[in-house]
Amino acid sequence: MNKKIPFNLAIVMLILPCLLLIAFTHYPAVRALINSFWNNASSRRPSKFVGIENYQTLFEDDRLAQVMFNSTIYALGTIPVAIGMAIGMALLVNARLPGTWLMRLSFFMPTMLPMIAVANIWLFFYAPGIGLASQILSLFGLPPINFLGSTETSLLSMMFVAVWKEAGLFMIFYLAALQAVPENLKDAAKLEGASNTHVFLTIVFPLLRPTTIFVAVNALINAFRLVDHVIVMTHGGPNNSSALLLYYIYEVTFSQRDFAYGATLTVVMVCLLGVLAAVQYWLLNRKAHYQ
Repeated sequence: MNKKIPFNLAIVMLILPCLLLIAFTHYPAVRALINSFWNNASSRRPSKFVGIENYQTLFEDDRLAQVMFNSTIYALGTIPVAIGMAIGMALLVNARLPGTWLMRLSFFMPTMLPMIAVANIWLFFYAPGIGLASQILSLFGLPPINFLGSTETSLLSMMFVAVWKEAGLFMIFYLAALQAVPENLKDAAKLEGASNTHVFLTIVFPLLRPTTIFVAVNALINAFRLVDHVIVMTHGGPNNSSALLLYYIYEVTFSQRDFAYGATLTVVMVCLLGVLAAVQYWLLNRKAHYQ
């Protein structure tokens, strides 16, 4: 027996998700914007409106410049590699080879692991002298390397972990997109004598562009909001060589308890991600093919 939902209850059910979205996303962003124009309150003095003073501090913050450089290198190094690996893995598991189910499981397994667990696994892997990386180097007669304790290798080591963890997730999206590509288009091209490489570059890859837009934007957001691995593996060191933007915001806000400047950095990060995502979407969407 079907019963109609009361009109008032239906209205509440429709509005509630929007209210939750506003409460947990829009309101904190607006609140951070407001707090960025005030200074920190203390037990002796209340918070005072300071205008753009916090934003002027951004240009005098040498550590912020280093953090932004690290974040840029991290994004440029992880996003293309993760997307390329995801496409390659999706093509491999979509080829219906023997043991495909095992490949899918092994590729996707890193994505199922919690961020903290992944960081601890790779801490052991990178441990100088006793870690798996050092053991592999010793097989070739090479000395052990302190991957996370060196300014030259700390950021690169974290980039490797990010690609290892994210490529499997992106593979799932590409696999779904590959399975939606019409087979008759590929068959027609092969009848005309096109090679598998030519079919992929001229037919399959353009049809994957909408998926690439989605994956690239999410990868960009993930690159700038990474904080778990930094806290567990390096604490931003050595000498700020692996400090990323969100970790710096976390440190300023909760370690230094500079809530006003932390809010200012949050506004900068949100605006930066919005602009980069819009530019990225515009560049990739110009030649996208939607079905």
